[in-house]
Amino acid sequence: MVKPTLTPPAFWWRKAGITAHLLRPFAALMALVARRRRRQRGWIAPVPVLCVGNLTVGGTGKTTVVLDFARRLNARGERVHCLTRGYGGRLGRGGQPVHVEPARHDARDVGDEALLLAEVAPTWVCADRAAAAKAACAAGATCLLMDDGFQNPSLHRTLSLVLVDGAVGFGNGLPLPAGPLREGLDAGLAATDVVVITGEDRSGTAERLAHHAPNKPVLSAGLVMDAPPEQARTRPIVAFAGLARPDKFFEGLRTLGIQPVSCVPFPDHHVLTEREHNSLLALARTHNALLLTTPKDAVRLPPVFRQKVEVIGVNLQWNTPRSVERLLDRLLNKEPS
Repeated sequence: MVKPTLTPPAFWWRKAGITAHLLRPFAALMALVARRRRRQRGWIAPVPVLCVGNLTVGGTGKTTVVLDFARRLNARGERVHCLTRGYGGRLGRGGQPVHVEPARHDARDVGDEALLLAEVAPTWVCADRAAAAKAACAAGATCLLMDDGFQNPSLHRTLSLVLVDGAVGFGNGLPLPAGPLREGLDAGLAATDVVVITGEDRSGTAERLAHHAPNKPVLSAGLVMDAPPEQARTRPIVAFAGLARPDKFFEGLRTLGIQPVSCVPFPDHHVLTEREHNSLLALARTHNALLLTTPKDAVRLPPVFRQKVEVIGVNLQWNTPRSVERLLDRLLNKEPS
């Protein structure tokens, strides 16, 4: 049987009720710890540092945004290096930076996101962001991109972006465990330079930002799926994804006119077992269907199984591309303070 996905508590995403209120003391403690952590001074790199993070747990499209920025900075002639914790990987946990080599490392070593980033720019995996930054600078980086780490104080950022999923926003607006926030909403928004709403704003996020951070610049971007493989147009589809919100992938397929005969969700960063491989293959045979997944999932697959799966990617479409380029101008010209 295919393992079901793990989902956050439903009360996180609606107006705070009795469960959230009972957990408020723990949420207040979480917010206090986060505020104190922010007071720590991080290492100041000799090159610009752009952090792409979020205030909530779960996916908001950070890696997709980092990939977009990396390509833009590459096009400007910058030697951009990416820094990531390497979630799900076994390397880099002890504070020793690891330079990701896709020919040598797999997702069990460095995590799936690091492998995707390494296709576009040199990438370093390390729990200690300052140590990774020092290694990247020694290797010739002229600009650093952090995938996540907004709450990590070890490295000073020239600019910080907070991403918000327009479908769910900030949820009930409370920190863990009472809500989905990693820190207090006002404190988190005060620490960022720009907010980016990804996807359609169906949660009133823009209005909420106008109340909590009226002077904060807000950008918006859509996540647009690539054209589907030719076979996907003529055969039934079994779609599977191990993401923070796998339904976003399944909904994206439907916007392309693809109606999967089955959608199989897994937990974020989940590495499929052999039994799960066989279950998906059996499901595909039952429907004479094509297996379809995301690039992030594909890099976690063993080579033999990967050959039996088609992949469809997603790209970023900024509502105001010129604003993004002005943001990068600001990044490259601004000195750390």
